[in-house]
Amino acid sequence: MTLDLTETRALYEKAQQYIPYGVNSNFRYWGPEDTWVISHGKGARVWDIDGNSYIDYRLGFGPVILGHSYQRVNERVVEALEGGTIFAWTTPWEIKVAERIVRMTGIDKVRLGNTGTEVTMHALRVARAYTGRERFIKFEGQYHGQHDYVMFSTASTSAGALGSRRNPINVQTTSGIPEGIRQYVINLPFNDFERLEETVEARWHELAAIFVEPLLGNAASVMPRPGWLEKLRELCDRYGIVLVFDEVKTGFRIANGGAQEYFGVRADLVTYAKAMGNGFPIAAFGGKEEVMATIEPGRVAHGGTYSGNVVGAAAADATLEILENEPVIDTIFKRGQRLMDGIDEILTEVLPDTPHRLIGPPPIFGLILGTDEEPTDFRAYQEGDGDLYERLMMALIERGVMPDSDGREPWFLSYSHGDEEIGKTLTAFADAVKAVRR
Repeated sequence: MTLDLTETRALYEKAQQYIPYGVNSNFRYWGPEDTWVISHGKGARVWDIDGNSYIDYRLGFGPVILGHSYQRVNERVVEALEGGTIFAWTTPWEIKVAERIVRMTGIDKVRLGNTGTEVTMHALRVARAYTGRERFIKFEGQYHGQHDYVMFSTASTSAGALGSRRNPINVQTTSGIPEGIRQYVINLPFNDFERLEETVEARWHELAAIFVEPLLGNAASVMPRPGWLEKLRELCDRYGIVLVFDEVKTGFRIANGGAQEYFGVRADLVTYAKAMGNGFPIAAFGGKEEVMATIEPGRVAHGGTYSGNVVGAAAADATLEILENEPVIDTIFKRGQRLMDGIDEILTEVLPDTPHRLIGPPPIFGLILGTDEEPTDFRAYQEGDGDLYERLMMALIERGVMPDSDGREPWFLSYSHGDEEIGKTLTAFADAVKAVRR
């Protein structure tokens, strides 16, 4: 089976004449033959320039919680646009969004931004200003955006480069970062209680923050072990360290109150983006009043010309209103569980000699091939068969279903993924598995 991608390839060739590698984010580059150009999306589907339709499980890497071009969100944005977009003053839209976030998540105060990178950068600065310390802990395989301080030992790092578990190597993910930045970040294996405790006890006086994705949103949704997030909370309380939950992917996706609600652990600061605007650029960071009060004008910097812009704020107002008033998350959980169960049954029946494991909550789940052991960290995740996964996903895309071809990226579901889409996905998945087996 081969898709007709004549126009897609031609337009991508044109893109490369003006844009480095034809993309405005490296994560969108799948190589010269497999980088798509999408014309539009509606509900749970996207269409390429050639008119091929795909059931979409990438959803822009997670923001589209309701569905592409969701009418009520678009209508709210159009309404807001009629009054202008930016004024260098606070607007009622910002206040409404802040009120909704506080009510839904239980945090005390919140500031708005535009991207996940932006708000994680600000959260780190606030933590440093609040504690008077400079270093911070993050965990291998976790991604906190594109600013220099966090581009070490991310999900782009190979397992062999990470070094010994007892003495992890801080692996720089990209060229262009000043050498001195490395000294400020400490990377540890996720879910490793022993490494965590010994590091914090030895270096607490240097630590402004512990940054954590509550589940590994860039490594197939590896879950926290029982007691792991509680241990982070305990150590931060004991040593006066700011606990930061990076909920750019989990926020408003696994519960209305995000991972704090889902796992029952409260952070000092939390970052949000993606799902809060259903695809419009909007982000936020917030937390305890005492910590957020550090952002005193003229003393600790936080700013942004487009922070709280009318378009993003109006989209977030509509999206969060729907999440509050309709069973969005419950619906996604039920349909996602049906999809996970179906994938499990197909793989067990068609590829009985290839072990597999489905992990994570249904709205953002991962699939690992080549092992039936549930991984507890990024090192263990990389023991799966990534090449087989990619072949299977590309066969699935040919059949009109589009997850990411890279197993590190989870499957995302939206409110628009109905029973029909789940059924068609499972039919296509069975065909793709049989094709790969042959």
